[in-house]
Amino acid sequence: MAGTSQDAPLRDTARLRSGALVLIVQIALLGGLLGVWEWQTHQSPQASFLFGSPSAVGRFLWQGLTDGTLMRDAGVTALETGLGFLIGNVVGTLAGLSLWYSTFVSRVVQPFIVAIGSIPIIALAPIIIIWFGTGLASKVAMSTLSVVVVALVTSYKGALGVDPDQINLLRTLGARKPQIFAKLVVPSSLADIFAGLKLTVGFALIGAIVGEFMSSSVGLGHAIFQAGSLYAIPKVFAALVGTIALALVLTFLVGRAERALMPWRDRL
Repeated sequence: MAGTSQDAPLRDTARLRSGALVLIVQIALLGGLLGVWEWQTHQSPQASFLFGSPSAVGRFLWQGLTDGTLMRDAGVTALETGLGFLIGNVVGTLAGLSLWYSTFVSRVVQPFIVAIGSIPIIALAPIIIIWFGTGLASKVAMSTLSVVVVALVTSYKGALGVDPDQINLLRTLGARKPQIFAKLVVPSSLADIFAGLKLTVGFALIGAIVGEFMSSSVGLGHAIFQAGSLYAIPKVFAALVGTIALALVLTFLVGRAERALMPWRDRL
């Protein structure tokens, strides 16, 4: 045990060095990409029109920050994405874990889940708008539908992956099915559930953006659609940068929640 405690600072130092090296390489790659992009667009007017330039994108980002339009659009899209993410994951995770209770029910509903999951979300947009209108509710519904099937499948996969020997051990100790579910199945499924949460961040954002494409007067999706219709490519990229930043923030929050609920993973 003493050797293990003495090795811990060395492991932490190695992790910090490795993380710093990765960050340096990432920054170098990004800087090189932006430099080549800027140089190429300055060399060709056609390339400048088709791809914009990092400097032009930066100007639109600064303008959006100073006049508040970027933060307003990002805030609206964040609200839609956050609500859809929460509703879709809660409903999907509860449904997926509940299927563990009955193999018969899971076999019955499996083709319906596959059928719903195979529908492109954009194909549902006209129906969603008719049902929920053109306001916030339709965007949240689009985001929720983008998330719920993925959350269901990942949580059900996690529940099925529980070690049968551990289940049998609890049964021999007198545990009932609800106790096995609460004490073993749910904790053992957390890794798959959080993997699904990280995956569905992007799906929730896609659903909200698609909803804004279809009908909206505000939001990052609206900004992208409006700029694209005006052939303002740098403005499109500026809105995309805002979308990426929003996705990174949401992914970071999911990671923080994972570390809070599964602290042992950091020590592996």
